[in-house]
This record gives sequence, C-alpha cells and structure tokens, in this order.
Amino acid sequence: MSAMRSHIKLLLAFFACVLVAVAPAMFAHEPHKDQNHDAKNDRSVLVFSATGWYRHPETAAINGWLARLSGDLKMQVDVSESPHDIANLLDHYDVLVLNNSNELTKVLDEAQRTKIEKWYKAGGGIVALHAALVHQTEWKWFNELAGCDFNSDSDFLEARVVVDPKATEHPAVQGAGGSFVYKADWTNHDRSVTGLPGFQVLLRVDEATYEPVRDYFKTRGGKAMGKDHPIAWTNTLNDGRFFYTELGHDVRSLETPFGRRHILEAIRWAAQGRERAGKQKP
Repeated sequence: MSAMRSHIKLLLAFFACVLVAVAPAMFAHEPHKDQNHDAKNDRSVLVFSATGWYRHPETAAINGWLARLSGDLKMQVDVSESPHDIANLLDHYDVLVLNNSNELTKVLDEAQRTKIEKWYKAGGGIVALHAALVHQTEWKWFNELAGCDFNSDSDFLEARVVVDPKATEHPAVQGAGGSFVYKADWTNHDRSVTGLPGFQVLLRVDEATYEPVRDYFKTRGGKAMGKDHPIAWTNTLNDGRFFYTELGHDVRSLETPFGRRHILEAIRWAAQGRERAGKQKP
C-alpha cells in the first residue's frame, strides 16, 4: 500500500509538471479583452481581412507581414476574419487595419458596421490598404470617410511617386524627398480626394511614367485619373483618424524600406486617435 501511494504521488507530480509546461501555450491566444494591459502604454491593432468580392491571393501573406510588425510597433497585432470580433472586441483596439477588405456590406451586417462607426467617432483609427476602397459605395459612411471608390488599376509597374509639398512632415512620408520611383499595382479611383474637407493628400503617382489602366479594364470602362492621382491620404474630419494607401496588393509592394516605414508610421499615426479624442479603451 505504501508503494502504491508513492507511485500515485509520483504520477501526480509528473502531471503537475506537464500542466505547468503546457499551460502558457494553451492560453496564449485567449481573447484580447481578457488580458491585463497597461492602458497608458499599451496600444493594439486589429487586422481585418474578410472580403465580400474578389480576394487578393496574397491577403493571408499580408496578414502575416502585418502581424510581424508587432515588435517594431510595440503594439499587439491580432488578425481576424470574423465579423463577430468586430462586434465583440473592437473596443479593445486602437487601430483597425483593413487588409484588402472589399465590399464590406457583404461581410458585416448593419449592427457590425454601426459598431465601427461609433468606435471610430470615439477616437478609433482606420488604416485601409489597397483594395479596401473597392465596392464600398453601399456603405455610405465608409465611402464618405474614404472619399472615393474603385474604378480600375494597372499591372505591377514602376512609376514616379510625388510627395505633396504640404505633407512632407507627415511621418508616413517624411524623409522620402520630393519624389521617388516605386513599384506597385496602382489603383484608379472614381474621383480624386484632393480638396475634400478634412483630407490631406500625402502621395500622388505620375501617370506619365507608367500605363495606368491594364488591358483587362481597358475593355471594361477603366479610366486613368490624369495629373491629379492621389495614392495615399488621410482624413481627420471627425474624432477618429483615417489613412489610406494604395500599397498592399501583395507583399512585394510593402517589403521595401519605404513600404515598411510607410505602414509602420500609418499605424502609429492612426493609433493617436483615441488620445486626440480624449478617450480610453475599456
């Protein structure tokens, strides 16, 4: 009997050690809302990549690329494609990154869209990448926040990018000089945001340096934008902060010294919305 009790004690001790070892991994992905954070120092980012229309093949790869920015940002970066996370967890984030999330009226119901609107007005920041402005006209609030919608695009081409003279001190373009050459898929929008109340254009692309409409759209009514072709801008009309960039069709348009800095600073800038509005996370 004594030997049996000793054997049981050894087994209990073994299982206790195993539990201690595996517990951190078991609970590593508990919802953000259950974690204890220092409200003064901690900021966090939710990357949302669900799509209602065409899904870019590298969307998942871009999710991973964005998640790996966490260390440089010193912010927690979570990724989701669940509308329920928008409804239940968005209040615990400072920034919502829309990774090519097009036609969101087919992804989010009215209550979930209203949630984003209220969160934004309370100081939330939105960073929209590339196709996040595609087929969004059904969501009036977002369409007005973004300023325009999709018309057509180019192939992946090298082009001259021009920094708006009034935006040279914005952190997302600071140090880039007056102009530079860059490769990306350049989107044509249905109108320019230049001069719209609350908007600041950061970058434009020079259409004289590339073919702005690819063959697929030439037979489908695709139109170039002309001399005024914004490709990155902000909107600060309300308490929140909105940032759009045409970069993000795929990882190769992001993984450059400029692309990486551009996105890092866009997220940092957007994260200041709550501070600007004097709001705190729950």
